[in-house]
Amino acid sequence: HEDLYTKDYAEIMRLFLKEINITPTLIVGHSFGGKVATLLKPANLALLSSAGIVTKKPFFVRFKIAVFKILKALGFGFLYKFFATKDVKGMSKQMYETLKNVVNEDFTNKFKEYKGRALIFWGEDDSATPLKSGERIHSLISNSDFHPLKGDHFFFLLHARYISGVIDSELNLNEKEELK
Repeated sequence: HEDLYTKDYAEIMRLFLKEINITPTLIVGHSFGGKVATLLKPANLALLSSAGIVTKKPFFVRFKIAVFKILKALGFGFLYKFFATKDVKGMSKQMYETLKNVVNEDFTNKFKEYKGRALIFWGEDDSATPLKSGERIHSLISNSDFHPLKGDHFFFLLHARYISGVIDSELNLNEKEELK
């Protein structure tokens, strides 16, 4: 087993889409899914609080990482579970390494290289992927619109009808095209 990166997840999706003979005209991606969607390079992209802009970690988190690296160098790497965040509790070592890989990937160039149409929606109070990250992605993707909305990382649950309406009107998609 090897640790994975976002490009590996994108390749799995590419193979799956090829297997079922679908070339999507639009891919919607939330958080990590936004990175995967961007790598698939669809003609149209809708990003919902996408990951990919690496932000500076708070001091305490950086301190914990430094302490753990020292312990790991001294042969105490097995203690990683005491240093990991709550959301990785029970995660295998391999999955934990994969999570670290994908969280630390800087997608600045990937967003800059995307040449399709992008609609970017963001939660104004998102603490997982801050609003500044959305503004940065918008500045990197030349053909994009930015829609900050009330809410946190899961803002889209409150604004599904609005997001759907913007996608429909901006991209002129209809049900028939979406099913291709």
